[in-house]
Amino acid sequence: MTDLFKKDVPIDWRIYFGIIIFTKLFFPDLSLYSFFALMIAAYQFMLLFYSIGFILPVRYLAGSLMCVQMLVGPAFAYNGLDEYQLGFLKMQVEETIYFSYVIPATIMFLIGLRIKFNQNVSDEFININQLKAYVKNNQQTMYTFIVIGFISSLVSPFFSSEIGFVFTLLGSFKFVGLFMIILGDNKLKPISLFVVLSSIILSSLGQAMFHDLIIWMLFMGSVFSIKYKPSNYLKFVLAVFFIAIAIFIQMLKGDYREATWKEGKEGNVTNFAATTKTKSDQNQLFTFEKLKQSNIRINQGFIITNIMNNVPEKENYSNGKELMQILEAAVLPRVIAPNKLNAGDRFFFMKWAGFPIAAGTSMGLSSVGDGYVNFGKFGGMVFMFFLGLLFSYVVSIFYKHSFVYPILYLFPTLVFYYPMRADCELQTILGHLVKSCFLIFVLLKVWKSYFVLKTTSN
Repeated sequence: MTDLFKKDVPIDWRIYFGIIIFTKLFFPDLSLYSFFALMIAAYQFMLLFYSIGFILPVRYLAGSLMCVQMLVGPAFAYNGLDEYQLGFLKMQVEETIYFSYVIPATIMFLIGLRIKFNQNVSDEFININQLKAYVKNNQQTMYTFIVIGFISSLVSPFFSSEIGFVFTLLGSFKFVGLFMIILGDNKLKPISLFVVLSSIILSSLGQAMFHDLIIWMLFMGSVFSIKYKPSNYLKFVLAVFFIAIAIFIQMLKGDYREATWKEGKEGNVTNFAATTKTKSDQNQLFTFEKLKQSNIRINQGFIITNIMNNVPEKENYSNGKELMQILEAAVLPRVIAPNKLNAGDRFFFMKWAGFPIAAGTSMGLSSVGDGYVNFGKFGGMVFMFFLGLLFSYVVSIFYKHSFVYPILYLFPTLVFYYPMRADCELQTILGHLVKSCFLIFVLLKVWKSYFVLKTTSN
């Protein structure tokens, strides 16, 4: 295990200290807690920014998403944006109470993520030469992955959740195939890029769910950056453009869901464009009030504060019992555990969060919330460290075996595109992690000859 902070991504400290000074000068009323939360997030964002172009930043992206929803959104809420929310959507405890738990818990998660198990610069490093050699010897594999991905995505809705989940995982193989095409060949193939990117856009529009689109766009941008090595200036321009797209989606998402989920309109490009035009004609496409209201979409902290209000005052700490339910749901198939938790179990959520949600509405306690429910403040911090350590260990396993199976350089994207979302249920996060790793293990064992890098010595 390497030194914790040695061999980390180099960042420009002048820019970071400039951010600190700017924040202090232009936002003098920020409390120490909010300021500290924002500076932790800024540091994590800079690690992500500077890592792009060199690695597949699984750890830095997971840490950044945790910071957005646990630190940035809550800091904005405590400093004025909470007035745009109602009822249980408001922060339910004082800022000092919330951040005294969540800041250390987030830091512990980030420390766990940064502990490396391999003596290398980063486990997300891709050996381009190895990958190119593999692609050269397996020309059809990348297209096979894309075809498998498309077929699996089409058939997954026709199966139960247990079997459908396998096809959902296989559906992500189209991205692995695309990454192989991008990194394994000197010539870019725009048709493959268009087809795969169009599929995730159409899928997101059809479900009115955009998390996967944003995550896969980030991974795709990272893969392109590894190949083309953009300058920091170009990366900054692209980052601003990406953030603008993400904000646009967040602001329009509620209206689009209203049209598709409640009014029964089909989720597609036409109706998304129609929703955009309607809001534009009403001068409601972009308003600062709407932007402030949309902070709730990056603020998982309001759920944490509801949990802290409810536990232990109304519900005793679980002392690990709730975690055992989560592990059962994540690891065991329903045939063995017929009474295990369902994904999006609203009664389970309402018990610990302490507020009602409508039928059909799905919310997650989040890993930070589950840590608190089970072990309280200090125990929750320790729990978050081990969760980060688990993520880091899984990444390291892929890297360790990628020298024999070069395709494994790309598979952490498939494994972590869902678990890195900080707002999701822990049982679903761990379930995805366990099942995806098991699926990849089976594929390697059954079709080992297809994934081994063949050399003249073999």
